[in-house]
Amino acid sequence: MRISRILLALTAAAALQGLAAAPVAAQAVSAGGIYGVWRNPKNTVHVDVRPCGASACGYVVWADADAQADARKGGTPDLIGLQLFRNFNQQANGRWRGRVFVPDLNATFSGAAELIDEDRLRARGCLIANIACKSQVWVRVAAPR
Repeated sequence: MRISRILLALTAAAALQGLAAAPVAAQAVSAGGIYGVWRNPKNTVHVDVRPCGASACGYVVWADADAQADARKGGTPDLIGLQLFRNFNQQANGRWRGRVFVPDLNATFSGAAELIDEDRLRARGCLIANIACKSQVWVRVAAPR
């Protein structure tokens, strides 16, 4: 697998983590805050970020055929319904941190995300520490239910 593909997967993971970590009281950035359904830049995956106890998590609610095939190749048979973002919590600086499962790699990484505005989220993921990092902007598809 090429490094660019790995970085893309890590960025997706970071975005999901960032989405999944907001405590309910910390949603003042916008009407929807971090919760809701978000899509990646290529519109191949949609993730529903919602409260999970005191933190946030994100589940895949839609994925195109290529994303599903890539997940199967990585050892994840069912991408739809899979929890990608786990234990996301808002930090003092307003960013979110948590764990992101990357189905293509069958691995979990740490990630970060921050709201740009009510409909855009910047996600960042790195291979190791702050080495080989990449950012993406995810777009809100739907407000929280």
